[in-house]
This record gives sequence, C-alpha cells and structure tokens, in this order.
Amino acid sequence: MAEPLNPALKAVSDAVLAVAAQVSVEEVLQQLVDRARVLAGARYAALGIPDGAGGFSRFLVSGMSDELVTAMGPLPRTHGMLGAMLEATGPFRTQDIHGHPRFRGWWPDEHPDMRSFLGVPIVAPEGVIGAFYLTQKKDAPAFGAEDQELIELLAAHAAIAITNARLYERSRELSILSERNRLALELHDVVSQKLFSLVLTAEAASTLLDRDPSAARAQVSRLQELAREALDELRSLVLELRPPEADRDGLCGALRKHVEVLRRVHDVAIELDIDDGVGSGVDKGRDREILRIAQEALHNAVRHAAADGVTVRLGDHEGRLVLEVEDDGIGFQPADDELRSKHLGLTSMEERARRLGGHLQIRSRPGAGTTVRLEVGLG
Repeated sequence: MAEPLNPALKAVSDAVLAVAAQVSVEEVLQQLVDRARVLAGARYAALGIPDGAGGFSRFLVSGMSDELVTAMGPLPRTHGMLGAMLEATGPFRTQDIHGHPRFRGWWPDEHPDMRSFLGVPIVAPEGVIGAFYLTQKKDAPAFGAEDQELIELLAAHAAIAITNARLYERSRELSILSERNRLALELHDVVSQKLFSLVLTAEAASTLLDRDPSAARAQVSRLQELAREALDELRSLVLELRPPEADRDGLCGALRKHVEVLRRVHDVAIELDIDDGVGSGVDKGRDREILRIAQEALHNAVRHAAADGVTVRLGDHEGRLVLEVEDDGIGFQPADDELRSKHLGLTSMEERARRLGGHLQIRSRPGAGTTVRLEVGLG
C-alpha cells in the first residue's frame, strides 16, 4: 500500500494544480498568494510584481479585509523591505522585521503591525519578476526553515505560472489584433468596392436621366441592388464585431442566433444540428471560444467558399464536445502559407483550440468543400 502524501507536499501540489487551471494573470497571482499564506501558516501574505518604474504593476494580498486594504491607500512603492526582496538573490526571514536596516516605517498608518517575516523572490530566466511577502507566523514566533522551503518551491512554480499566464494573455491580444486586421481587410475589400460601385452607378444614372430615361431607370434599379448588398455586408461585419452572446444565451442559443442572421444576410442554405445538452453554460469562457471558432468557420464558408450549402453540427461524441462546420464550396489547401497570411483566420481558430486544450482539424482540397472540426473536453 502506498504511503500517504506528506501534507505539506500535497498542499504544494494542490497549489500548483490550482494555478495551472487559471487563465488570467490576476487569477494566477491571487491563487498563489492565498496558497502561500496557508502553506506557511501566516496571518498575512502578499505577492508583488514590479512595474520597472519604482512601483508595482500588481500587488495582491491575502488575509486582509477589503476595508483594511482600502484604508491603506494606493499600491505601495518598491522601497523598504518590499524593494529588498526584489533585489535579493535568495529568501530572507526574521523574527522581527523592525530590526532590519531596510525597515524604516515603510507602511502607512493604517497598516497592521507586523514582526515575523518571510520574503521569497520569484525568479525567472530574465531575473526577479516578483516576490512573496509573508508576515505574522500564527503558531510560532518566527517562520522556520520548512516554511521557507515550501514557499521557495511554490515560488519556482509561480515563476512558470506567471510566465505562462503572460504568454496566454499576449496570445489573446495577438488573436484580437489578427481579427481586427481581418475585419479591416473585409471592410476595404468588400464594402469599399460596393460603395465605389454605388458611386459609379449613381453617376451613370445622373448622366442618362435626360438622354435615356429607360437606361437611367435600369441604373437606379442597379443602384438599389448595390445599396442592399452593401447594407447586408455592413450588417454581417457589425455582427462579427459584437461580443459573443454565449454568456447570455448559452453556446447553443448564441450559435442559433448567429446562424439565423447569416441566413438573412447571405444567400446560403445553412442547416443546424445541435444537441442542447452540450451547451450547459458552466464554463462561459470555453463557450465564448467555441462560439468564436464557429463564427470564423461560418464566415469563411459564406464569404470565401462560394458554397450553396453549409451544415453546422454541435454535439457529444464519446464524452467530447464536437463542433463541425461543413460546406460544399470550392475548397482550398489548408497548408497554403500565403493563403493563411491573408485570409480565413485559420491560425486564429487553431490558437483558440489550443487554449481550450482541444483539437482542431481542417479538411479541404480544391473543388471538394471544407470541413472544420473541433473536439474539446465537455468538463
């Protein structure tokens, strides 16, 4: 029979798993500082990330009420003991922080008095990226070597978690930028052309009005047709600019609404096959990402594929959520780098799938239509 895991190691393991499940830097940091306080048996804990300009870009606390945090005022500066740990090459602990040379009353009047102290820098390959600050050991006059080892271990994982969270947020920023660039190209390539045609047709109608009224009427009719097309294109682009409605309507409801609008705007038959059981709304972030993938795949099908029909399937297959968007259009080569750099948002869909921990497959070839298939865990 296996030996039970040491309680301290289990606590560290739980902390690592907890932070690994988070996606934003803020969530990661708060999980870390909360776990550090529990692991070390401290009354108070803080985690600071310097901004490189003498202050903190983030400074999260644990063990203090919101009222106390508010009373202490704005974020502290990186001086005193706070700054000392950001300059340190290793941990520091003392029974009475008041005796340290860098202690000069570096906290505001409302700050609770603190004596025992344990500080541990968070070190990444590029240097110190933050620090843990723990004070007031609950069951002893000072923090011990075991406390220090635990927080050092947590700090090592914190460096990885913070770096990964930063990379994740940067990836999201790049995805958003990519989508904006694509929409800008659509506005230029599609809507601008329609508006230019409107101007030319209006000028032609004006020229023919007195000379050939019948031809002028034909141009006016064409003018109305172009205006409707331009309006439809703008409505479609505005629809894509709106934030997903998955939070309000759930994944299935939001997907249905999106398809209804596309049916009205584009002359394409779109069939829906949805299992409402997969859209529980438990993980709204997951649902938003899945909806964005569906929107991107549908955008490609109705705008670029010259398809007569599109089928959207959303359901449960062997315990996995499966989304498929299939069209009977002209198809393309998914591995074409030049195509990827200009159109389709394939990279954006693949990046979203990776963030979900899922798998995205794009099956297509010229003349054979396209199928975009996403598989992701239901949990």
